[in-house]
Amino acid sequence: MNPINAPERAGVYVRQTTGYKAFIPSPLPPVPPINLDVTLTALLSRADRALGRLDGSVSTLPNADLFILMYVRKEAVLSSQIEGTQSSLQDLLAAESSLYDEHRPKDVDEVINYVRAMNYGLKRLNDIPISVRLIREIHGQLLQGVRGKNLKPGELRSSQNWIGPAGCTLTTATFIPPPSHDVTKCLGELELFLHTADDLPPLVKIALAHVQFETIHPFLDGNGRVGRLLITFLLTESDVLQKPVLYLSHFFKKHRQQYYEHLQGVRERGDFEAWLDFFLRGVVEVAGEAADTAQRIQLLREKHRTAITDHLGRAAGNGLRILESLFSKPIISVTDVQQLTGTTHAAASTTVQRLVNLGILVEVTGYARNRRFRYDTYVQLFTDGTNIVDDPEPTGSSDEI
Repeated sequence: MNPINAPERAGVYVRQTTGYKAFIPSPLPPVPPINLDVTLTALLSRADRALGRLDGSVSTLPNADLFILMYVRKEAVLSSQIEGTQSSLQDLLAAESSLYDEHRPKDVDEVINYVRAMNYGLKRLNDIPISVRLIREIHGQLLQGVRGKNLKPGELRSSQNWIGPAGCTLTTATFIPPPSHDVTKCLGELELFLHTADDLPPLVKIALAHVQFETIHPFLDGNGRVGRLLITFLLTESDVLQKPVLYLSHFFKKHRQQYYEHLQGVRERGDFEAWLDFFLRGVVEVAGEAADTAQRIQLLREKHRTAITDHLGRAAGNGLRILESLFSKPIISVTDVQQLTGTTHAAASTTVQRLVNLGILVEVTGYARNRRFRYDTYVQLFTDGTNIVDDPEPTGSSDEI
């Protein structure tokens, strides 16, 4: 790896009238251009192969959309945890099922908003391209009614923000994004880059777009989460993947300090190549994990379909119907089963108990009434890394990396 040492390659610091220096990013693509040396070219090839394998694994699933739904939830949990939320995947699923728990973190609504923002953005891509307009709409969905709701959801910032240790000021911050009067121009240049035809491989273009968005930091809060959402939207829009099933927050969370350092390395040294190396390694790792998960889901489904067919007799049809529903809603009640199968409450209760006996469902409330049952073995396939919460990176002005 031979990075090009050109500090002005990514942008320049400009002194503002009040004395501090804010970073003004240069338009993409970088000049001098990206040096796709032997190492990066090989990594890019590995990443493309990993995405091809992921596409193939997902295509074998009976209903890929159910797989996507759970992966969106996992991404929501991990991306939000990077910014300091405490909620786990189990907390999110319980909240979606209206399962009361006095010990559940209060920030679960932020994770629910992330799921909503992701689904909203994926749907909107059918109508409009990725643009400043869409980014603002997604931001509005993300911060609606939660922490940051008073920081103008959906509106570009009109004041300066900064990043650094807790308690730092503009004069002691680690990084100061462009002043508010330059944000619209910078985002416009980013949008132009995204929709201008060039010879850059799609994954390279997406990696550059992410670091540029995080550098612009156009909102008073929520920039980190919106920037990570942007990766998935770009993968989908550019047809790199047939389905939106690659989410890098697991990799970014696991290597969070390196993630921050590489973003800052672009700003300080114009080291896009080191960032690309990190980003592509993340694609290879996460795509491989997702493909393996898709295969394990297929095996789990077949195992449990066989168990239901062999042991539920005349109730096997309803059992299979319940099993399929669990892939989208892994926590259910007897009432849910009754409505799904059209049977009596007593018959639904009996079927649920038989699924518990088979090890497919696990009772999670401990209550005698209003009980909930979770498809535990399925949920466990997605919980890797989502139960480990660590401290967020301190940032100025209540902002996020």
